[in-house]
Amino acid sequence: MAERYCVDCREFPSENSCDVIMCASEEHLIDAAVIHATTAHGEKDTPELREATRKAMKRESVARAA
Repeated sequence: MAERYCVDCREFPSENSCDVIMCASEEHLIDAAVIHATTAHGEKDTPELREATRKAMKRESVARAA
């Protein structure tokens, strides 16, 4: 079973105080978070966005403990 990671939108600056949190395998989480960032926040799908997303990912057990 693949390890799960989480990204919390509250850790990114946003005008609408977005509180979405997503958890999935690394591969699926990057894609889902980028789709969310582009559709909900008007971001562009760039290598920089994907790298920022990857850096913000936390193991699910760590994210849930916080």
